Amino acid sequence: MPERLLLSMRKFVAPEFVFGRGALALAGRQAAGLGVRRALLVVDPGLVPYGWPQRVEASLAEAGVENARFEALSPNPRDHEVIAGAAAFADCQCDALVAVGGGSAMDCAKAIGIVFANKRHILAFEGVDTVERPGPPLLCVPTTAGTGAEVSQFAIVTDSTRQRKIVIASKTLIPDAALVDPDVTVTMPPLLTAHTGLDALTHAFEAYVSNAHGPVTDLFCLEAVRLIAANLPRAVAAPDDIEARGAMLLASLYAGMAFSNAILGAVHALAHSLGGLCDLPHGLCNAILLDHVVAYNYDAAPQRYEALGRSLGVDVDAAALPEDRKALVLGALRAFKRSVGVCQGLSELGIGPETFGTLARRALDDPCLLTNPRQPSLADLEAIYENASQPAA
Repeated sequence: MPERLLLSMRKFVAPEFVFGRGALALAGRQAAGLGVRRALLVVDPGLVPYGWPQRVEASLAEAGVENARFEALSPNPRDHEVIAGAAAFADCQCDALVAVGGGSAMDCAKAIGIVFANKRHILAFEGVDTVERPGPPLLCVPTTAGTGAEVSQFAIVTDSTRQRKIVIASKTLIPDAALVDPDVTVTMPPLLTAHTGLDALTHAFEAYVSNAHGPVTDLFCLEAVRLIAANLPRAVAAPDDIEARGAMLLASLYAGMAFSNAILGAVHALAHSLGGLCDLPHGLCNAILLDHVVAYNYDAAPQRYEALGRSLGVDVDAAALPEDRKALVLGALRAFKRSVGVCQGLSELGIGPETFGTLARRALDDPCLLTNPRQPSLADLEAIYENASQPAA
């Protein structure tokens, strides 16, 4: 029986954004339009050799916006880095934030803003709707195509004492504006392109099967999957292919708006636990875990996964039996991962069965599980880690 259109009330939130080649050059004009006088640039330090932060600084200066740079952050931003950033914001007498980088820089900037505005430690904001006062204006310039942080109401920060990632979800974290420029992503190396692209695919998959999905988020999810299927292999193989780069950045944007509103699921709960304890890149964690969670969830939302399979390019309708449809979708997803060079399992990263119990217990407390289509037990989560320990077949 076809799925009925969801008519229960759903809200949708998204920031202003400018998409297209040359958008980065508008940083100064955009900041000036927000009334910014002095901005703190939160920068991924790995971007400095490519010149992207310097170009943003030049655009700001041309518009009469003073700026200072903060780049003391890790790929998984730590709590103490956020606190240092908030101190730098105050010391420099800034009135706005500009994030230049991937999810780490954007999450760090979001966290700096709410720490400064609320005068509380960043760990005090863990959870949903715990931020009383919004931070200062925030402009994001994403340099990867995957996180969707430039349009989302989430920030992820590592609790360095407990070695775990905390999730902060609040409308106050939605950036005021984003400049989404495909030209900035051409300097991404192939492996990072693959990992961030599969991160975006995970966002689309999880938001589409989320129990908080709606008609609007569904549109964004399916189009994101279609764009990723058609363009991620090209972007990995030919980094200078600007059409593929642009399509991937648009897919990331769509998936970001979808998960910001429909939330996520077990892949992210498991990935947050894994990345926090083992300090692994978030995109890689999602890429390794995605198909294993799909296999676990599939029977709870078969029609939804079949629709995702069709967007991925699978002729699901050619299979009459439900188990054959499931096999087709899972086979295509695993083949797609292999096509962009992601084949490893957790064991190849040095993660063995002795850590699965700890990882699963932490994942069980993650708020992303609340919108997963199937509610797992501790044993279920341990089994997913076990299944993901071996290289992809």
